[in-house]
Amino acid sequence: MKCFDIKNPDKTLTDSLIDKINNLTKPKGSLGRLEELALQVGLIQQTLTPKLSNPYNIVFAADHGIADEGVSFSPKEVTRQMISNFLSGGAGVNFLARQHGFKLKVVDGGVDCDFQAIEGLIDKKIRKGTRNFLYEAAMTAEEMERAIEAGAEVVTDCYRDGCNVISFGEMGVANTSASSMWMTCLTGISLHDCVGAGSGLDASGVSHKEKVLTQALQNYKGSYDVLDVMRYFGGYEMVMAVGGMLRAAELGMIILVDGFIMTNCILAASKLYPEVLSYAVFGHQGDESGHASVLRYLKAKPLLNLGLRLGEGSGAICAYPVLESAIRMINEMNTFGNAQVTKYF
Repeated sequence: MKCFDIKNPDKTLTDSLIDKINNLTKPKGSLGRLEELALQVGLIQQTLTPKLSNPYNIVFAADHGIADEGVSFSPKEVTRQMISNFLSGGAGVNFLARQHGFKLKVVDGGVDCDFQAIEGLIDKKIRKGTRNFLYEAAMTAEEMERAIEAGAEVVTDCYRDGCNVISFGEMGVANTSASSMWMTCLTGISLHDCVGAGSGLDASGVSHKEKVLTQALQNYKGSYDVLDVMRYFGGYEMVMAVGGMLRAAELGMIILVDGFIMTNCILAASKLYPEVLSYAVFGHQGDESGHASVLRYLKAKPLLNLGLRLGEGSGAICAYPVLESAIRMINEMNTFGNAQVTKYF
């Protein structure tokens, strides 16, 4: 498997960053999370004047064999249909990317469709959808390794374009089912507390989904090692996101984490390389059942709670202005000394 060289940021600058933040013209701590974010980004970038450059959002798309069991409200063809919507600029993530200055990459990681060459679609297809994990592993070890490498390659391309802050999104019918399986296997949280409505299941639909996933868990005879869990229950788009997150951390980039699925991706990434969490900014807490629990498990403090459950990277991009405010604070606010204001704390 591809190895990553991820280190926790050097803490040498901590006192200097805190001193700079505390000497801005405000009561100590009065800008709350903005101060915490400025400190985090300053340590990631090893500078007293951090900056955000050329943000990207990558949408990885793939289909899931478990969708054949009726665990999603959305029919399987929605995955390929949404590819066209992303590329034409009409999806939710598109207007948010335009609003906040994000460049968008759309990646076919394993959509069950033979696309003709389409401008803007990055072809990293592993297979036309995973296998049905109710009966067998979703992917082979070799396919998982290819997916990790593919995700890392796309992030490298963004980095070479001057990007230092990146978010990830996903498109794949039934990927909340795969995420629920990762969550229960990697955290020990009961499957019941990990399963939600996804794209819109009613109570009976959620009950059916839980029964299918319970049976899949009973059928699983693996080791519960993170790589085996990723391989057995994952989607190609999810594994690509894990590879992308690990590469972003290796490159010293800021990772804006989106909703339920992407939070479970960074959960898996952190089981491989715990240091990745030092580079993560959790954008929001969504409405999908289980998201709050996995955030608590990770001791993550999401920036927003807007009732979002779209995915695609939408919540991460919504949170970007908060991150930007933190960077403006540390770079643009005057100090007590320069402003000739008496320090009032």
